[in-house]
Amino acid sequence: MLMTESPKKLVPKFFGKTSKSYDRVVTWATFGRDKYWKKEILKKIPSVNLVLDLACGTGILTRLIADAYPNAKIIGVDIMQNYLDVAKINSQNYGNITFVNQDAEKLNLDLKFDCITSSYLPKYCDAETLVKACIKHLKDDGVIIFHDFTYPKNSFVQNLWDLYFVVLNFIGIFIPSWKDVFRYLPKLIRSTSWLDDYEKTMRHNGLQTEQKFLTLGSSAILVGKKIC
Repeated sequence: MLMTESPKKLVPKFFGKTSKSYDRVVTWATFGRDKYWKKEILKKIPSVNLVLDLACGTGILTRLIADAYPNAKIIGVDIMQNYLDVAKINSQNYGNITFVNQDAEKLNLDLKFDCITSSYLPKYCDAETLVKACIKHLKDDGVIIFHDFTYPKNSFVQNLWDLYFVVLNFIGIFIPSWKDVFRYLPKLIRSTSWLDDYEKTMRHNGLQTEQKFLTLGSSAILVGKKIC
């Protein structure tokens, strides 16, 4: 079973053939909440000149940041080249965006950023490795903003959440490229403790943290601020 592998090894299996349909699927599969969540991320971004968007995928969040800060330089990084290819096509009208193919845990850009963002990445990575890679690329007063799915704590919401993924698993029969995602993603979300792990790691590395749950606890934003 796929879940016997490390979360990071699931990435190419989940997203190897989904780049061209990703924007449509993430919109309808989250009932449009993805756009709302990303707007909540934007609210946490301070005044910036240089922003790094990790696991940028097709560039949805990257372009929102570029729209909000047209005078800033935005660099989007992703491990999946097929997603970056789509991101570049979708971002042709943006002169302030650059895309780079790198592993977030092995980040090596030789730059210091005002803000580092990432949506849906934390659950796939090791907290200590990713946080240290980010801090290495963060200015003295910089901010890290992580967002990802969380398993709701309310039992009634949990039942709705579980039922919805049963439906998605059925839909996956008719969308083969997304079959593994719909089948194994809920198992990964239930098993991950990314929010606690990353907050503890950020604090251990001297960052001031805050967290915010969204949409009945089905996702969360974690902010870590570097204190001078």
